[in-house]
Amino acid sequence: MLWACITLPHLAMDCVLRRHPAPAQPIAIVGGHVQRPELVAVNDAAARAGLYAGQRLTVAQAIVHDFAAIQHDPDEAERWRRFLGAWAYRYSSQVHLGWPDAIVLEAQASFGLIGEWPRFEQRLRADLAALGFRHQIALAPTAHAARVLAGVSDGLAILQPERLRNALGTVPIQSAALPGESGGRLHDVGIRELRQVFDLPRDGLRRRFGRELLDYMDRMLGSAPELLDYYQPPDTFDMRIELAYEVEQHQALLFPARRLMADLAAYLTGRDGGVQQFVLRLEHDDDHPVTNVTVGLLAPERDPSLLFELTRSELERARIPAPVVAIRLVAEQLPPFIPPARDLFDARPSGAEPWERLRERLRARLGAKSVYRVLEASDPRPERAWRRGDEDLTTEPLDLPERPAWLLHRPIPLRDPGVRILRGPERLESGWWDGEDARRDYYVVETSLGQRAWVFAPVNEQGSWMLHGWFA
Repeated sequence: MLWACITLPHLAMDCVLRRHPAPAQPIAIVGGHVQRPELVAVNDAAARAGLYAGQRLTVAQAIVHDFAAIQHDPDEAERWRRFLGAWAYRYSSQVHLGWPDAIVLEAQASFGLIGEWPRFEQRLRADLAALGFRHQIALAPTAHAARVLAGVSDGLAILQPERLRNALGTVPIQSAALPGESGGRLHDVGIRELRQVFDLPRDGLRRRFGRELLDYMDRMLGSAPELLDYYQPPDTFDMRIELAYEVEQHQALLFPARRLMADLAAYLTGRDGGVQQFVLRLEHDDDHPVTNVTVGLLAPERDPSLLFELTRSELERARIPAPVVAIRLVAEQLPPFIPPARDLFDARPSGAEPWERLRERLRARLGAKSVYRVLEASDPRPERAWRRGDEDLTTEPLDLPERPAWLLHRPIPLRDPGVRILRGPERLESGWWDGEDARRDYYVVETSLGQRAWVFAPVNEQGSWMLHGWFA
């Protein structure tokens, strides 16, 4: 096995930046004791202005007067890490989230589908960059080793187990994530690198530090099995973004909505599924109930641009009764996604849009009731032989003779003395159950101008033609 570890050294700040409307301005996350708050993390703009993690809030406010102070929320960072765990599920079915600020996944089994490690790593980094998360990645034969190496060297890949011991040997002892206080105690007695620990007698280590340290090193070197709990993504998508200020118009909701659609699409890709209906819950203050904006599709989709366009159209129609303070996306209907099939020698231009997406875009622009399918109905009367519908399944077609391509809205008299009968009569007697009884004899005729027409005459009244359609 080969395990890839993704460490997220700036997870808390990245969670803020990806939802903040002005990420380029100085931003700091504030935490610590209530009576003595301090900065937990800062973005690049705040660092250039002189702010840093661990700085007292009062000192930071004296240096920079207009930076954005965001209250630290450890639960939010953990929610986003689990979201990334669901995203990683698209690359491997063995994903481990047991360590903070890190995601570990077994990569070698997916090389045959995605490609060897350089291509695999490139795709991981491209997806993480698109999602807005800074990261470090390392590959190693064990999950414990990958976690340690990712924390000290971004991009390191150890493919052969015999090279693992030498690669780990150069890791500083305080960066090896050793269990308990063993890392600090080893540093106090002059141990600086892991190679020095590897050379120490095991009996002495067990007496001084316990069995836990030896078990950890054995798992890291691959001489003992790793006992990992694998993460399973949830069956529903539930994500919430708290807005930095109150929003009264739908245009200001488009930025967080676009981010939510991108996150939903990444989640759906990870589980190889689609979404057919989801709800945007616009949260107001305590005096107003939540405003629900429901977005429905005819077929499962997961394209972020299409989902965002549908959401934008629904938001434009929605009435916002009060300022919005948070937006939440809940998707519970997540059926399997079936990509549209295309022939090998499809002559359609490369830029042409599939019918399924075009249909959804038209429904979003014109309204759900303005775009519909024409389905066959089980009624022999021509004017009632079709119906509107959205479903893909049609009724069993009736075994009828040839019908014209153009059916008139209502029959009109055909005044042509040179009519020649080509086929007929075809007797139609139906409609007695709804009060619109039809008793007609239909004929296919040729007019004096050579046109093929579909005409009928009331029963026992041949010659009094009523034109009902034209053949192509």
